[in-house]
Amino acid sequence: MAKKLVTGVFSKEETKSLKKLFSNTSTKELAKKLNRNPKSVEAKAFQLGLKKTAKYLKKMGLRK
Repeated sequence: MAKKLVTGVFSKEETKSLKKLFSNTSTKELAKKLNRNPKSVEAKAFQLGLKKTAKYLKKMGLRK
């Protein structure tokens, strides 16, 4: 049986991990690590002003 996703407010530890990993980790992978929905990870990252690095985006083929 699949683990139930965590909902609600991000803990301090989750926020710390998000700040550390978001710029160079896929949102899907990070959501899996945090046991969160990818949309909630995107929303929290946006709220914190986090962005993917240009190097990461280029590696993923999203930027030239």
